[in-house]
Amino acid sequence: MGESSALQSILYDRGALRLLDQVPPSASHAPSLDSKWCPVLPLLIGVLVSGFDVMQRKLPLEEVYIDVKDSADGWNAIRDMVVRGAPAIAIAAALSLAVEVNDHDFTGTPVEAASFVSKKLEYLVSSRPTAVNLSDAATKLQNLVSRTAETAKDAKSIFQVFIEAAEAMLVDDVADNKAIGLHGAEFLQRQLGSSRNISVLTHCNTGSLATAGYGTALGVIRALHSGGVLEKAFCTETRPFNQGSRLTAFELVHDKIPATLIADSAAAALMNNGQVQAVIVGADRIAANGDTANKIGTYNLSISAKHHGVQFYVAAPVTSIDLSLPSGKQIVIEERSPKELLNSEGGLGKQVAASGISVWNPAFDVTPANLITAIITEKGVITKSGPNGSFDIKGFIERAK
Repeated sequence: MGESSALQSILYDRGALRLLDQVPPSASHAPSLDSKWCPVLPLLIGVLVSGFDVMQRKLPLEEVYIDVKDSADGWNAIRDMVVRGAPAIAIAAALSLAVEVNDHDFTGTPVEAASFVSKKLEYLVSSRPTAVNLSDAATKLQNLVSRTAETAKDAKSIFQVFIEAAEAMLVDDVADNKAIGLHGAEFLQRQLGSSRNISVLTHCNTGSLATAGYGTALGVIRALHSGGVLEKAFCTETRPFNQGSRLTAFELVHDKIPATLIADSAAAALMNNGQVQAVIVGADRIAANGDTANKIGTYNLSISAKHHGVQFYVAAPVTSIDLSLPSGKQIVIEERSPKELLNSEGGLGKQVAASGISVWNPAFDVTPANLITAIITEKGVITKSGPNGSFDIKGFIERAK
């Protein structure tokens, strides 16, 4: 599970976790000080910022890994978007707690150890509530330690079972992503008449930096490229945090995939020019009817795709599906700091907006199922059926078991 030459956002060996820092280059790690307290403070801050910037250059300028020693470090890394992408968030959360309990001197009973793990997982879920993979993983791990506590002889065995389960998540995610890529590439080729000149547009980052490796929507693009049928991948900036321009572009260049970066506002014009045949995005949560929550701006792309006759795909593991929600109306949408719009560099740079302006900054939006062509999973592709042309996601999952 250690380092390799492949691009990885999560580096883990038992007892040690490092996460690739995906926050943009900035003074975000410098102390927050108010200049009114000292006339020379601006100069002092400048020195501090310069020093921190040298040490903490972030993607895409330099690869810097942050040590995560416990669940508190994991919570902060997820909330601050050091690690992002629904699959990677779930894995990083579980592994941060695995590191914490690895050599934990716990004197309680097995039941108390299970309760300790359960409460820590609840805390980790609060870091990014929209990503269903995180809450889904937490629930499964909580159930696992609870069952184990019924027969365990000591607290250490509870922690051991949890650690092994968290480690399995890391391995399984890569295999699932490669399956998503394979299913997606094959399906797109069939839908597009076995074309060898497929160009696709993607939004946000759904690759190795958002997962344990390979990626979901970007995994489909990787599979198309390796199959020799990808003409070009287009990626949006994905403002205000620029996951597309900083991270997706970084991955595409890293893998030598032919690609072009566009402004978010250029997507409709790109489609109108006939330059893309499909849009492929990821998902943070998929409701039972197929409504999908994803990075803000996804809904815009789905409307443009519908108007221009461009196929629109969601690529995600089945863990992103939340059958408890009948539609996207029940999905809780996280709102982020106004600073991400008011300041440059996703809120970490200088102010660029007028002082006093109010801000609405949702992190996600919901794309209705009727605008989605199909949902690509590691179990296969969920297509629409029946007279109403709707998704039978529950039936698909039951048949795939």
